[in-house]
Amino acid sequence: MGKNEIVDVLVVGAGASGAAFSWSLASSGINVMCLEQGRWVSSNEYPTNRVNWELSRNKEFAKDPNVRNLPEDYPINSINSPITPLMYNAVGGSTIHWSAQFPRLKPSDFMVKTLDGVADDWPFNYQQLEQYFDLNDKMMGVAGITGDPMYPRKSARQTGPLSLDKAGNAIVRGLDRLGWHWWPSDAAILTDNYDGRRACNNCGPCELGCVRQSKGSTDITYWPKAIQLGVILKTHARVSQITLSPEGLADGVIYFDSEGIMQKQRARIVVLACNGIGTPRLLLNSTSNQFPGGLANTSGLVGRNLMFHPYAMVMGIFEQDLESYKGPASCSIISQEFHETDSKQGFVRGFTFQVGRGGAPLHTALGSQPGGPIAWGANHRKVFAERYGHNLNISVCGEDLPERHNRIVLDDQVTDTDGIPGARIEYTLGANSSMIMKKGIERAKEALEASGAYEVVVNPLLRESGWHLLGTTKMGNNKNTSVVDGVGRTHDVKNLFIVDGSVFVTSGAVNPTSTIQAVALYIADYIKNNSRHILD
Repeated sequence: MGKNEIVDVLVVGAGASGAAFSWSLASSGINVMCLEQGRWVSSNEYPTNRVNWELSRNKEFAKDPNVRNLPEDYPINSINSPITPLMYNAVGGSTIHWSAQFPRLKPSDFMVKTLDGVADDWPFNYQQLEQYFDLNDKMMGVAGITGDPMYPRKSARQTGPLSLDKAGNAIVRGLDRLGWHWWPSDAAILTDNYDGRRACNNCGPCELGCVRQSKGSTDITYWPKAIQLGVILKTHARVSQITLSPEGLADGVIYFDSEGIMQKQRARIVVLACNGIGTPRLLLNSTSNQFPGGLANTSGLVGRNLMFHPYAMVMGIFEQDLESYKGPASCSIISQEFHETDSKQGFVRGFTFQVGRGGAPLHTALGSQPGGPIAWGANHRKVFAERYGHNLNISVCGEDLPERHNRIVLDDQVTDTDGIPGARIEYTLGANSSMIMKKGIERAKEALEASGAYEVVVNPLLRESGWHLLGTTKMGNNKNTSVVDGVGRTHDVKNLFIVDGSVFVTSGAVNPTSTIQAVALYIADYIKNNSRHILD
């Protein structure tokens, strides 16, 4: 492709949404280029290839970019937030670094204004996304089993559910005693060979990259197929600004290449897939005479309504050896017994339980789970033996309602290696979210005690739990109260689209990746069917 050639669609970001979106457009013969500020990460580089793999959690493979501090990362000031963001800049994005919980938002999550009188309804419903959920499951490869009464019936899972093992069966006994819902988690982790990939071997540290390619990161699911269809993927391409034509249309981007040289890429349609921090950061940095407060920001909502999902972790310690170090760390069982609003509780919406395994040896000793580090000294080995393999965790994932004051802004005090301002988080836990978490912790303790735990330890709010970056370019039909419309197009610039989690209207109480990708595929279909009309 020539240096000044115009591409049909330019995508910024090669993570979960950018990969799905690019593949979908390319499958219809549309000319697509994707710019990714990170690089291709070979599975040979994953920490689990090394004997000292656990040390990487807090160093070069840390989830927090401020700790990891790789050249492709950018600084994020989280001093004004009780939660720090966790993300990864690479082809595949944070799906390399995630634990692959893969639930969908539920039908009620799309209509909380109608049901509960809070926030807003989404401009579409679960049924309209259903075909895209199914397509995305097929592309990613999902382990699970159909029939969960908390959802409409899903299409057949690609492989069977993850094994509950001793730890899972222990918590099941407790949930059954209480009469509470549980179901084997949907997980983007294969339990059988599928699509040229191998089954999971239950080694455990999924969040450090999957050497076997059993986990569905988009660098091994969507991207090989997208590139085969002709998508041009440029790595080490850090976009600093979206540019506008005299007519007020997006006409391309300015980016820094691998040598730090500023480049211009022209395009007919520009699509952002940079996550709930990266997308508002880029829009706010793209100022002009027409948009002095940031591109597509006449509503003043770019960066606002940040939703994290607060997480608490409640750990039960058991007399029996549960071998809880075996299996995918965060995937085993989901319980949505308390997902919907219960008017007797004094708050709206609710929480989900995600039952996870125990930690690996160093993870256990250093107290990365509730309870803190095991004190060094004569008693260390005894306490370690009581915990290692004998513990399991219930993560309480609370629904975070959108609040205008929770936001992402530019931070001119810190810049990335190309001189682009970093991001600053301004976030407080709302009263409703606080009540949700309090009740969720109480119920998690009850479940663990019913399962036979003799000791329960609580971390009431995980600081390093900002996996889910949602809501900062809200979707809606009213241009005064949203940034993008119901098909991801910005109200202010008709050929500028956003397809990542920043468009979420509400957060639900489940991991968002499955829904992020389904929405990206939904928007892709709109563009495929209306590409000429978009530019009329």
